[in-house]
Amino acid sequence: MATAGTTESLIAAARDGDKRAVGRLISTVENDHVAAVGILQAVYADSHESWVTGLTGAPGAGKSTLANLLIGEWRGRGRRVAVLAVDPTSPFTGGALLGDRIRMQHGSQDGGVLVRSMATRGWLGGMSRATERVATLCAGLGFDEVLIETVGVGQSEVDVAAAADTTVVVVTPGWGDGVQVAKAGVMEIGDVFVVNKADRDGTDIAVRELLEMLELAVNQAWSPPVVPTVATSGAGLEDLTAALTAHRSVLAGSGGDHRRAARRLRDFRRAVLDGLEAALVPLVDGPAGAELQAEVGSGARDPWSAANALIERARIAQDGGE
Repeated sequence: MATAGTTESLIAAARDGDKRAVGRLISTVENDHVAAVGILQAVYADSHESWVTGLTGAPGAGKSTLANLLIGEWRGRGRRVAVLAVDPTSPFTGGALLGDRIRMQHGSQDGGVLVRSMATRGWLGGMSRATERVATLCAGLGFDEVLIETVGVGQSEVDVAAAADTTVVVVTPGWGDGVQVAKAGVMEIGDVFVVNKADRDGTDIAVRELLEMLELAVNQAWSPPVVPTVATSGAGLEDLTAALTAHRSVLAGSGGDHRRAARRLRDFRRAVLDGLEAALVPLVDGPAGAELQAEVGSGARDPWSAANALIERARIAQDGGE
């Protein structure tokens, strides 16, 4: 097993099941833009065979317990599984609890499972800024299944749908009245809906309301099913697995690569913007930027004209001017 610190040897070791190598690569992709580009380029060609499943829903809906069930199901089929569990970052300390691993017992004992906690670091949308890049990395390292479990979300945090091939929305009985259901952004992104904790009162009402709202959808290729589950006992897992498998089959049969094409273009756009941001940081932190920051900080200049002035200096430098 390769142990050298080069990108090539780390990738080879990670593909052989070395979790330390995987961890080092993920940390690099999260924190070092320049190095991340080289790593992602090296694994990208091998990333297309994996399937990315997004798991989202309100806090306390049972997402982590469901994730643990899916890990067991996929491992039973001999598939390598990577779970990216996103946790909120404290606005005061900058830290995060990163507690989802506690509910995922498979990850600590099985060499074919990686459970990686990721802090949002203030990024909105239910994920962290690096989540999609790390998902691509894991796919390129040979993980057959990549599961993204978002932060507990509300009505508008729907970025996971752009990152996933299949998006699972988890709710519980009594999660909201019809008006709340109608305006929830998650209603528009779900490929499979799960009513978890279905042993509680109100399950039938929740299922009925979801089905009524889904009847208004215009997607003709796929009608999202509503699956009752009790994650703590495993009840409903078979139905959930069947729904996920059916969705994959529909996408494959209908030329559903449009989702992945959209994701590639999203990755391209984000890579451009990230690269430009990284290139501009030295300018912002350099003498010219420091001078303008002092003017803005003192109130002598507004932020917008200062920003335009710095951008203009960058253009002049790019054109070879003074």
